[in-house]
Amino acid sequence: MLKYFQKKSKEFYDKFICLTGDPRKISMGMAIGVFVGMTPTIPFHTVLILAITLPMRQNLTAAMLGAWIMNPLTIPIFYVLEYELGRLILGWERFAIVFNGADIGNILEIGWEIFYPLQIGGLILAPFFAVPAYFITLHFIRVIRGGDKNAECQRSAEEV
Repeated sequence: MLKYFQKKSKEFYDKFICLTGDPRKISMGMAIGVFVGMTPTIPFHTVLILAITLPMRQNLTAAMLGAWIMNPLTIPIFYVLEYELGRLILGWERFAIVFNGADIGNILEIGWEIFYPLQIGGLILAPFFAVPAYFITLHFIRVIRGGDKNAECQRSAEEV
């Protein structure tokens, strides 16, 4: 598991340092990706990111990288936090899943009782991660570009 995490971290770093373009657009792309990534809309992350970044002309690659804030290691932590926050804001009791039948109405009711507070919590938490992501990314781009970024990218390409 540790080797997998190290490998994915290195891949992320390699892709990140080789991004080209305006640092503010890359940073905004990262912030958009983190914002969308924090919402419980995993099957639609790519579509949402495309719908936001393309009209705004922000960096799509950075946005896709930012969406990885939600990954198999962080999903359980964030989803529980988002659900509890949304539930508290809505004033709802914890939902106990009880199957009264397998008809579509019961399944949708169970889904709504979980999804709605999860979505509310996700939308509230997303800016608390997306705004710092913008400034952290901008800082790292400036630091990385202060050095010889092209040499790093060449080395990464040769290793692949």
